[in-house]
Amino acid sequence: MNKYSRHYEESVLVPSTPDEIYTFADNHKNFASHMNKSSWMMGGASMETEIDEGKGQRVGSHIKIQGKVFGLNLFLDEVITKHSPPNHKEWETVGNINLLVIDHYKLGFEVKPEAEHPKLTVYIDYNLPKSFFPQLLGLLFGSMYAKWCVRQMIKGTSDFFKK
Repeated sequence: MNKYSRHYEESVLVPSTPDEIYTFADNHKNFASHMNKSSWMMGGASMETEIDEGKGQRVGSHIKIQGKVFGLNLFLDEVITKHSPPNHKEWETVGNINLLVIDHYKLGFEVKPEAEHPKLTVYIDYNLPKSFFPQLLGLLFGSMYAKWCVRQMIKGTSDFFKK
């Protein structure tokens, strides 16, 4: 049984090779750069990212992200659970996290060869927060946030290889 109640994914054909796409996406500074930039979805705030010596590029490596959004302190700890270059990577939150509209989640991407260009699929499986007010916010905005996050990763990768 899946421990996550919600799912969202998107795919795009990327004009590059599977190895180049994977290498770009495997670098957390490239793939999750949207978290470190001020944006309307982040309430005008940005988050700070701390990556361990594994650089988020091996199983067991940790990525910690924290910051203030709408005046609330947010924190998460992600651990890499699958790392299979050049095709698949997955990571999920662990421990005590403090998020606003989603709770624990699993994020990942797959790169599959296609006839013309490789296909990049980015997905998120997530739960809504457990306590009342955050759960209400999650019901209202959780799917919007999940889509935004996946789309930022898809767009960032696609835009990089269009250059």
